[in-house]
Amino acid sequence: MIKRFFSKKTPADKPAKKAQAKPPQGGSKKASESKRTSSGQKHSTGASKASQHRNRAAHNKKPWDISQFVVAEEEGRTRFHDLNLRVELMHAIADLKYEYCSPIQAQSLPDTLQGFDVIGKGQTGTGKTAAFLLTIINDMLNNPLTDERYSGEPRALIIAPTRELVAQIADDAAKLMKYTDLKVISMIGGVEYDKQLKKIERSAVDIIVATPGRLLDANKRGDIHLDMVEVMVIDEADRMLDMGFIPDVKRIISRTPPKNNRQTLLFSATFTPDVLNLASQWTNDPTVVEIEPDHVATDTVEQKVFLVESREKLPLLKNILRQPGVDSIIIFANRRDTTRWLEERLKKSGFNVGMLSGEVPQNKRTRTLELFKKGDISILVATDVAGRGIHVDGISHVVNFDVPEDPEDYVHRIGRTGRAGKTGVAYTFAGETDVFLLPDLEKLLGEKLVCQQPPDELLPRH
Repeated sequence: MIKRFFSKKTPADKPAKKAQAKPPQGGSKKASESKRTSSGQKHSTGASKASQHRNRAAHNKKPWDISQFVVAEEEGRTRFHDLNLRVELMHAIADLKYEYCSPIQAQSLPDTLQGFDVIGKGQTGTGKTAAFLLTIINDMLNNPLTDERYSGEPRALIIAPTRELVAQIADDAAKLMKYTDLKVISMIGGVEYDKQLKKIERSAVDIIVATPGRLLDANKRGDIHLDMVEVMVIDEADRMLDMGFIPDVKRIISRTPPKNNRQTLLFSATFTPDVLNLASQWTNDPTVVEIEPDHVATDTVEQKVFLVESREKLPLLKNILRQPGVDSIIIFANRRDTTRWLEERLKKSGFNVGMLSGEVPQNKRTRTLELFKKGDISILVATDVAGRGIHVDGISHVVNFDVPEDPEDYVHRIGRTGRAGKTGVAYTFAGETDVFLLPDLEKLLGEKLVCQQPPDELLPRH
């Protein structure tokens, strides 16, 4: 039972102003050619030759089928094979080496793939991103649109609180859509608006991933239209509540079709009364899926809490960075000025380090994250807001230079390591100014954290 609209608007149904501002994709040849520049014609010809080359290569290559992706059945585990996903999606899943669903995927996908709304409780690292992306992509492949389409009119809308998280979701979507003709774009603040607008106008877009402020701006300008959204995803609802984005989110949702005519998927690290109240307003008879924090990443992460004086934190950190096996590490701090100070001090000590915080321009943040992913930078200093979008496999260590003030942030932080079947180590430095925050962490985790003095090889005491 896929939720779909009873009818698709035709160009004649569009308001005159909108039709003039945004011509339909795939219009007359004459109109299309009149907009081209000479350089555009060259680009078009080049793309055509490249397309012909790919088509010939594809013709000579044996078509991929599910028999090339063998995953054994295991009791108590759900394979992606068991979900009746489209072959294009299964091909991409095979490339990504995904075999079995994570708990949140196994519990939510059987309902979301049938078009039901879901409210999911799960931290970053649980696989929730793939859960809603698989739902969206599979539905679009099963229900292709044949009518003329307008630029800036997405079929699915995903909103997330941070620029980095938006970029990561869009990147994950592109990987899963590798063998489809679907198109995803991201919209975030801190990036030149006209560049993002050109991507919207180039062709019909299927999925938009955005931060609330930039999306509202585009909608107010008439560049993005939300009246044809079929699937609405609100990711990290609790974080958006904390950051004051909910008024913007309410405005966005009010511009989409009524909840009975769209599928709504909402994910949150916690189910506070405020989050549940919002979920009841935005969803229709949802399935509730809860993945508790003690099942998130902690099984693959060795947690160490060191009791130190504040003045000892920096030398302790430097000694950890010099240890063998510390290949890729993220250092989290509670404040922007602390991340800036750490970056300066570590660079003076000869470490190759990058910084992610809200005060860093977006283009530099994007470049820094790319260098970290490629391994050109092995040390990253970040605040919690900036760190929410860091999804990089192979991070060996995480350091909490400060004990996080919000216990939820602790789970998000340590979830950066111990991913993709690997193990990781998470250090937390508890000083005289933040050691009192530890009981709240233990309450959330449901377990006692073992606190210890740093060993002599990491912090000699004479």
